[in-house]
Amino acid sequence: MKPLSRPVRMHIASVGVSKFCFLLSLAFCGLLLLLIPTLQPSTRQVDLPQPRPQVRPAQTGSSHHTRYPAGSVHAGETDSTTGLKRSSAGQWGSIETDVTRKDNHSPKRGTDSKTGALPGGKRSGLSGLRTRDLLELKDIFIAVKTTKKYHKSRLGLLTQTWVSQAQEQTYIFTDGEDNELRRRTGANIINTNCSAAHTRQALCCKMSVEYDKFIESQKKWFCHVDDDNYVILPSLLRLLSSYHHSQDVYLGRPSLDHPIEAAERVKSDGSVSVKFWFATGGAGFCISRGLALKMSPWASLGNFISTAEKIRLPDDCTIGYIIEALLEVSLTHTHLFHSHLENLQKLPTDTVLDQVTLSYGGFENRRNVVSIVRGFSLAEDPTRFKTVHCLLYADTDWCPKLKARHKH
Repeated sequence: MKPLSRPVRMHIASVGVSKFCFLLSLAFCGLLLLLIPTLQPSTRQVDLPQPRPQVRPAQTGSSHHTRYPAGSVHAGETDSTTGLKRSSAGQWGSIETDVTRKDNHSPKRGTDSKTGALPGGKRSGLSGLRTRDLLELKDIFIAVKTTKKYHKSRLGLLTQTWVSQAQEQTYIFTDGEDNELRRRTGANIINTNCSAAHTRQALCCKMSVEYDKFIESQKKWFCHVDDDNYVILPSLLRLLSSYHHSQDVYLGRPSLDHPIEAAERVKSDGSVSVKFWFATGGAGFCISRGLALKMSPWASLGNFISTAEKIRLPDDCTIGYIIEALLEVSLTHTHLFHSHLENLQKLPTDTVLDQVTLSYGGFENRRNVVSIVRGFSLAEDPTRFKTVHCLLYADTDWCPKLKARHKH
């Protein structure tokens, strides 16, 4: 066999060296991979931040029948029926709820078995234990919607009765300037510059201003009523103190026995319908600050009017649409709010002062009032608001001598 030439032998030798270097490199890389974990400096384990637990008001029983708990007062002179503390000035000012007490009470005297029942289906924002929340009248923003033609007739009655007990907390939203009204009442008069017509656009315009003013106020609760409502302030305090203002709370009374249906024009092109409950503005409703802030994208700075136009519904319906359909928070149904659309004479006499709002019939049904015959005659007090007021505040200078509900 002929021996290999010198160039061929040199080529074979270089190939062998290359293979050896390649294998040596692989071995070195493997060694480095094994040594890397031991060469890294040790690190301390840092605890990750944990989510803050949400403490919510109590909700027990089935999802369809949760009753309002009665407030628990821990100091000061109290009234056995309302559970309100009386201040040194004679006002029933604040109420404090128990932090661990379960909602396992039967309905208060004067309320039916459905009072405060929560509808099922959507989340209500109310669960867990009740929180301690010291609530006073100064924490509540009470908005009264009216129009200039009712300044003397309707507002005159309100400022003489319940508004006189909550002047700083009451904000009257109207559609015209009235210097005489400003002089004779200590309440806050806000000219919305909206139309005086009773149209969807005019009503939504006023509600839009109400919402913005509440957000500016920094108060805990927003309560809307009409100019034909009497607000029983001790009952309102007791009801709102059963919840916490930072949670999602929407309280009111539906005017229908079924949800309303509307075209979903905000989240879609209008081809989808949506059903939701709403609290009628004629009886009044209340919204916690926590929930009101979440409404901002569809309600603040004129957005409320745009939202209402898209679904073509009035102001109270639009409130329900934003809360139930968009935010998916359920209306808490309560029978403590009353409008002139219901038969007020059926309300048992001994439960009248346990309610949150009352109303009276209009020109077509003047006899639709609560059945309280004491004090003033029907001719003197056709709405029965003066009689109710004197039962609550017997020391009012124009009240006849009645046996007061609260012992002073």
